[in-house]
Amino acid sequence: MPAIVLIGAQWGDEGKGKVTDLLGERVHYVVRYSGGNNAGHTVITPDGQKYALHLMPSGALSPNAKIVIGNGVVVDPKVLLEEIDGLAARGVDVSRLRISGDAHLIMPHHRALDRVVERYLGSARIGTTGRGIGPAYGDKVARMGIRVQDLLDPGILRKKLDLVLREKNQMLFKVYNRKAIDADAVAEEYLEYAARLRPYITETRALLWDALDRGENVLLEGAQATMLDMDHGTYPFVTSSNPTAGGACVGAGIPPTAIGQVIAVSKAYTTRVGAGPFPTELFDANGEHLRKVGVEYGTTTGRERRCGWFDAVVARYACRLNGVTDLVVTKLDVLTGLEKVPICVGYEISGERVDDMPMTQTAFHHAKPVYEELDGWWEDISKARSWDELPLNARRYIERIEQLCGTRVSVIGVGPGREENVVRHDLL
Repeated sequence: MPAIVLIGAQWGDEGKGKVTDLLGERVHYVVRYSGGNNAGHTVITPDGQKYALHLMPSGALSPNAKIVIGNGVVVDPKVLLEEIDGLAARGVDVSRLRISGDAHLIMPHHRALDRVVERYLGSARIGTTGRGIGPAYGDKVARMGIRVQDLLDPGILRKKLDLVLREKNQMLFKVYNRKAIDADAVAEEYLEYAARLRPYITETRALLWDALDRGENVLLEGAQATMLDMDHGTYPFVTSSNPTAGGACVGAGIPPTAIGQVIAVSKAYTTRVGAGPFPTELFDANGEHLRKVGVEYGTTTGRERRCGWFDAVVARYACRLNGVTDLVVTKLDVLTGLEKVPICVGYEISGERVDDMPMTQTAFHHAKPVYEELDGWWEDISKARSWDELPLNARRYIERIEQLCGTRVSVIGVGPGREENVVRHDLL
């Protein structure tokens, strides 16, 4: 069975964790392939328990799935161990976890630099979570990174740590007037993590290749989303990795020919956390309605999410870029009770109509949404489980999204719970 990629079609927080959980009963492996603990997935189980996952793949809550943190992830070992312990305390079997030895570690100097640089930027700040993700990826690209496998060799760990802190401490002390980081203390701390993480560290590429050879289902789970992709998102207001479908091959070691399906998740409206352009953002009562009813607060940071109407230009771009085969639209229930439900079908830039993503950052910053208004619905849709049970206007809204994106909508979320979905086309 080919591998399946699950990605976000907007700026993140679309509900990918719920979809992973929905598929978890029928896949053998769930692989996290990008990002770090700057991302969060919220999963609500059938018995009403709520789990907030940050580094652990969402498949952790599916008892039959093996879970993998791939080489493309940056790992804060302290956060990961806290998450492992928290899940174990709630009865979740964490022994199924495997971590790529090639994944890079988030170190104390990464967190320190992330926070101080963001403060230094002032009004030009990116809006990072301050968890060290960007600096960790920066060191990876600069070939100064420390990897998970280095935890298994104290000599290598200390050698790499001394080398990198020679530069980073100069920056912290001389440029930003911050206290230098003690290499001895860091080495001691991380070797303690090593003792606990050792059983989970393995060669995950071969593990996944063998699974595919056996015909097992491998779900590749992206963090963040298309518009936060380093290359294809709203740069520089992006994450530091490639959460698009192409990034799954690099971040998990899966060959492109193994991917047979790409599932994209989009909210029925749009949200964004942090700075950066957002053409359909609302600053009125409608925006507050979406935030309040949709409970739009970051899983990882708790920050209020910026809210706006559905942007079909962004969604179509994501579908084409990722080769999406199935679109999942979540939180349709949040739109219930609105007299009119606008969809952004294009932009006006410098007096001209544009139907595709603008080429330049400047143009996107100045894009004004062109709206098409659809009639809303008042009926409670949270109990709907089939297409025919949705109100006519809700069906028309979904059908218009399909037309604008050129991709079929296979699943519609009508509530936060695992079972609160309308399935039009089976995802597996």
